[in-house]
Amino acid sequence: MNPRPKILLIEDDAGIAAALKKDLQTEGYEVAVAARGDEGNARAQNEPWDVVITDLKMPGLSGLDLVAQLHAARPKLPIIMMTAFGTTETAIEATKLGAYDYLLKPFDMGEMLDAVAKAVASGRLMSEPLDMGEVRTAQSAIIGNGRSMQAIYKEIGRVAATTVTVLIRGETGTGKELVARALYQHSGRAAHPFIAVNCAAIPETLLESELFGHERGSFTGAHARRIGRFEQANRGTIFLDEIGDLNLSTQVKLLRVLQEKYIQRVGGNEKVPVDVRVLAATHRDLETAIRERQFREDLFYRLSAVTITLPPLSERTEDIPQLVRYSLLRAAAEMDVPAPAIQPEAVAFFQSQVWPGNVRELENVVRQSLLLARGFPVNTDHVQQAYARTRKPVATPNQTIAGYLNDLLARAQYGELVGARSQMIEEMERELFTRAIQLAQGNQAKAARWLGVTRTTMREKLVHFGQHPAAVDPGEA
Repeated sequence: MNPRPKILLIEDDAGIAAALKKDLQTEGYEVAVAARGDEGNARAQNEPWDVVITDLKMPGLSGLDLVAQLHAARPKLPIIMMTAFGTTETAIEATKLGAYDYLLKPFDMGEMLDAVAKAVASGRLMSEPLDMGEVRTAQSAIIGNGRSMQAIYKEIGRVAATTVTVLIRGETGTGKELVARALYQHSGRAAHPFIAVNCAAIPETLLESELFGHERGSFTGAHARRIGRFEQANRGTIFLDEIGDLNLSTQVKLLRVLQEKYIQRVGGNEKVPVDVRVLAATHRDLETAIRERQFREDLFYRLSAVTITLPPLSERTEDIPQLVRYSLLRAAAEMDVPAPAIQPEAVAFFQSQVWPGNVRELENVVRQSLLLARGFPVNTDHVQQAYARTRKPVATPNQTIAGYLNDLLARAQYGELVGARSQMIEEMERELFTRAIQLAQGNQAKAARWLGVTRTTMREKLVHFGQHPAAVDPGEA
């Protein structure tokens, strides 16, 4: 199992530090506290951490100086700054110096937990090595040595070191975010931030603020100036996933950023220069969206200076045995169990099936197969059961709940189904928990609050439905 994320909290107020430490530990983080800025800076530079949280005003070293020194020494370590309302300009300066985010005191603990979860995910995206083509570890990798994937690797190598925009296309679950990470890690910007934004997961009314920031009072709830993801990604790379879901108003502003290299915060007039490489991804048919006037043609051409199109799994079945073995290694590492053997007949079953959900769907079946095998070699029965679980019918967006229940009861009436109530609850919970964690971009604390359950319940349900918490990700699998 992946180790608990390690948080260094630098705060000289013992009461605040104790309260924060308790809440962070409750959420599953390992927390250490430093009471002075110079002490915290030394520990942050010499010990492994996933996130540093620091106050602005501290004895020994100010938060602003700490950010500058620590970011210069460890540019991929996310730093979250806490500050009072009267010092927002200083907090913005800290962000420009390399802080990942800042929170204004007094803040809601849920807001802090959300920021920490995002910072942990962002830090791992930047720091976790990503292999291409070979199964060497249980870390992230783009798997496949077939001809189509070899062409993808060559294309990544050809454009990674440039600054051109890249549009990554492919069906859901084909691995578009992994390609974006490979482009980032092999670029000259790898020492600077990699910011991933799932455009489909952010409410339309908040998307412009998320990307470009906002000024105080620019809309209801804008209590202070906020900088956006483009400013946070300065000198680095921003990955705009599901770019086809941008509304036309945001498309216009994004086009201006690409053309003129500056952003304007929502409600502001200041032009803020940004040096950001843009990578974008979509599963949508943008050409059709252009014809239907849902996507701007000029933006399309700006984004697609280079296009990398990932093939669906159905077009690279020769890679499936390698994908299955890699997924077993990764799932076993996440669950802290020995990696089991898998029978050749089981691998052949994987290779013979249709995978409309592509690599993500295959990985889900592998995880469930591992749970069913309980440490014994994975056989065809395990895989068939896991595969059947993923094919259980659920209510579709075009089917009312009443219609779905009528169908379920009709099947029970004619003896085609036993236990209609338990199956309905199982299927609805699968859909509810899966959609919640996707909308929350992998943030278990946020999804749990939305559903009114504990984070422990959230984790247990994700494991039960074959989405191991360590593998839940806002981007592509």
